Amino acid sequence: MPRVPVIGRLSSSDYTALVLGFTFLAFESLLRLVIVLLLPKPVINWFYRRSRALFHHIGGHKREKTEEKKACDRVLSARDFGELCSLYGYTHEEHVVLTKDGYLLGLHRLPSKMGERKANPGTSTGKPVVYLHHGLLMNSEIWVCLTDPKRSLAFALVERGYDVWFGNNRGNKYSKKSIHHSPRSSKFWDFSIDDFAWHDIPDSITYILQVAKAEKLSYIGFSQGTAQAFAALSIHPQLNEKVDVFIALAPAMSPAGLAAPIVDGLMKSSPTLLFLFFGRKSILSSATMWQSIIYPPIFAQVIDRSLVWLFNWHSRNISTHQKIAAYAHLYSFASVKSVVHWFQIMRNGAFQMYDDDVLSPVVRTSVSSYRPARFPTRNIVTPIVLLYGDSDSLVDIDTMLAQLPEHTLARRLRGYEHLDILWGKRVDKDVIPEVLLALDQFTGDQEDILAESGTIVDDDAILNEF
Repeated sequence: MPRVPVIGRLSSSDYTALVLGFTFLAFESLLRLVIVLLLPKPVINWFYRRSRALFHHIGGHKREKTEEKKACDRVLSARDFGELCSLYGYTHEEHVVLTKDGYLLGLHRLPSKMGERKANPGTSTGKPVVYLHHGLLMNSEIWVCLTDPKRSLAFALVERGYDVWFGNNRGNKYSKKSIHHSPRSSKFWDFSIDDFAWHDIPDSITYILQVAKAEKLSYIGFSQGTAQAFAALSIHPQLNEKVDVFIALAPAMSPAGLAAPIVDGLMKSSPTLLFLFFGRKSILSSATMWQSIIYPPIFAQVIDRSLVWLFNWHSRNISTHQKIAAYAHLYSFASVKSVVHWFQIMRNGAFQMYDDDVLSPVVRTSVSSYRPARFPTRNIVTPIVLLYGDSDSLVDIDTMLAQLPEHTLARRLRGYEHLDILWGKRVDKDVIPEVLLALDQFTGDQEDILAESGTIVDDDAILNEF
């Protein structure tokens, strides 16, 4: 008899959710097929216009002409990273990294201040280097899709005199190519956080340092971009010598789970159910189609409601126009396997490597016969600064500090949720100054690193430890 991993592990309500989920996905797939293959573009544009008219009619929304609304429209119309940067007078560079296992990763770079253009693109600037890395289901655009350039951490770093680089994970909008496999093949999408840690992060850093002719860089990650750095620094001791400080925004390591109990319980009981739902390629690949036919304010409301349901994030610190602008650039392709990996981490409550033996039963005894390998994060030598929101459901700061080295410093941001740290109304006052303060310390003299270790600094205090 074939082994079925869910038998005996799911309740009747879980099976009901499973059936409903399959029904919804089947309907959505059929609808997507009809829209993509059968409907001509004029019909799709008609649906877009009707959704816009319906939104304004039902909601009674006035067509505003504020400066933020105009900025929102400009960000919405920007097609890629380069166009987003050019909106505010920045000239970007594009680079490609070949990982050791054959993936081609797109890197972006801002080497010059607003209105300036580097005479010799692709060469060293002599400036200190900062590397920014995005989160799950994202790409490098998340750092520059702000309606006000003053609230962009990336632009603030450039104006401060840094050579700023942006990474992209394999499979996303800018890294959807391999010398071995086509993205139409399931083999292309056979990667998890392990692969980001073994290849994407260290190979990108090595390339950047070679081009910049620098010995070290500063790493700033957001969400999964922090998890990838935690993992990479823990398994590559030599990488710690190349990173002078690791600043983790909305850090992710071993989140407790989701706010939606049905989804949380279902996926924790058997993470590989995601393979049954979404296959073994990219997850939520239809998101870009829905973006193209739904009026952006409606799409933003759908995202808002989904974030409340899944994570209990209400995003009150992000303005409506900023949501509309940023959500249009939020989604990018990611593998189903990488999301399965996260549910394995949640299920076991440990920051572990991908469990290939996914059908093995979990033995709930005092001595386990099997445990997936964990990332040895306490071995990280690089200075670590955590900036986390105390209203972020994915961050359990005490649990995280227990898994990190003693020199880790945590900084609380009062009232902040996950995405607020990227796009909140006050990031230029609450987040960016803290990042610049940490960079000032760790890109200079390294002898006075963190006099007091493992401390959570209150929001009203100044980081005198720096």
